Amino acid sequence: MKIWKMNNSTDPTNDQPGTNVFTFYNNHSHSVIIDQVVTPIFYVIGLPANPLSAYIWLNRKTRANNSSAIYLGALSISHVIFLLFHILQELRYAWDIKTYDGHISCEIFNMLFCIPQYLAPLLVLGFTVERYIAVCHPFKKARYCTVKRAEMVVVCLLVTCLLISTLQAYFWTYDEVHQICNHRPEIQNGDFLLLWTWLTELLLFGVAPLAALIFNILVIREIHILTSGGPAHTGSSGGSSQASTATLLCVSFYLICTWLPYTVIYSLSNEFPIGDFSLTTQEVQRDATWQRHFVYNTIRVIVQEITLSNSACYFFIYYATGKHFRDSVHEILCPKKCIATTNRNHLAKQYIAVSKSSHLNGTVATCV
Repeated sequence: MKIWKMNNSTDPTNDQPGTNVFTFYNNHSHSVIIDQVVTPIFYVIGLPANPLSAYIWLNRKTRANNSSAIYLGALSISHVIFLLFHILQELRYAWDIKTYDGHISCEIFNMLFCIPQYLAPLLVLGFTVERYIAVCHPFKKARYCTVKRAEMVVVCLLVTCLLISTLQAYFWTYDEVHQICNHRPEIQNGDFLLLWTWLTELLLFGVAPLAALIFNILVIREIHILTSGGPAHTGSSGGSSQASTATLLCVSFYLICTWLPYTVIYSLSNEFPIGDFSLTTQEVQRDATWQRHFVYNTIRVIVQEITLSNSACYFFIYYATGKHFRDSVHEILCPKKCIATTNRNHLAKQYIAVSKSSHLNGTVATCV
């Protein structure tokens, strides 16, 4: 998720070496406060939830004959890595704490930070296409929707994202004048950086979600045709297949609803340029350019936080739509003794209901 301050076309530090951008925005805009309050919430949710999701999806029992589990497990790992890198970026831009500002660390950080960003929408597109094949072309499912093929696709997508991200190591460098991580001076005024940024942003965060949307519509249409035809058309395993399809559709639609708005907002950044930093506080409050920019920046940060939820909240989708995932969460979070006690009490209640001749004393253990 590329934040606005990383867009060098509007980076004030290039022309104002004496300006403390963090202090300026903190005094005139609510965007910094929104960042400081909302973003940690998603860290608290995503950092424990994503590893748990990855463990469940990549468990040997879960991934056996379930190629979608490979994609979802890789997606969970990608989100963990993204959130860890995002913490470093958040400390830098929302709290004015220097983290990766330095030689070599600047280039490495920006290259590695882009990999999980690029990978997430491609993984979602990958399992969306797979679900399309499984539902709309069931006779090809045995050939294309296999665990081995899913592993190969994930590796290929990872290598592709790595290759695309390597250019970021060239784009970024440590600026000793401003003492920040910034774009190299030799490419700031050129067209290549702008064209490359727009190309990658539109393809990965625009075209990929739209393509997933199209495949989802085709899947929903086919499911409607099958279900309207009765049980004979859905097959004996229709319930399990539909549950898995529901999970993948929800994940895919969630990515579309959170990524596309940010892509649109990002594309409008040049329409709301920054104003003159030499103005006084009173002049900034009356300046039309600054006020339009502050309104845009606040909206952008809100949309950005919604997009960040994409990397933290998939756990709730998995839990709500997948019975196997839900049962696995219960097994991990609840002691086996608790589960065994619950089962014994349940059997005891059944016996009482049938015989009506005995009474069971004791407490019932609950598992939430």
